[in-house]
Amino acid sequence: MFHTLWHNYIAPVLRRPARFQVAALCYRQAAGGPEILLITSRETKRWVLPKGWPKSGLEAAGTAIEEAWEEAGVITRGHTPPLVGTYRYDKRLRGGVPVETVVNVYAISVKALHDDYPEKDERDRVWKTASAAAAAVDEPELKDLLLRFPAQLQDGLSG
Repeated sequence: MFHTLWHNYIAPVLRRPARFQVAALCYRQAAGGPEILLITSRETKRWVLPKGWPKSGLEAAGTAIEEAWEEAGVITRGHTPPLVGTYRYDKRLRGGVPVETVVNVYAISVKALHDDYPEKDERDRVWKTASAAAAAVDEPELKDLLLRFPAQLQDGLSG
């Protein structure tokens, strides 16, 4: 009885609303197909995409470009990045409280990587094929998004 009451009534009321972040799926064309840039998270050192909270005065695509620069030193090709998908994960806030977070992912064509960027001492970065990138990340919906990306790119990046 208590189990049903908790899961059907009490827990949903206590659950925090989903948060929103923006991510940059930074890519370059290589001989074997597109390669995706992954970076390590600052605290857990997991492989992730550059991402962050929305920024005042910037649209989501602009936030993605800024996060790509700050976290990975990405110099873009000067295009407006298209939305290529969304994924969800549990973000751990201060104190370890998990909150569901929805992430819009924008594809950014990389012109170059700068060696000096704001978070260079806090993160590692690596280029991976889509399948290797999918294998490296933890979030199931992000894995799926990365695996679909080469076909989206070939089809003209419809989100």
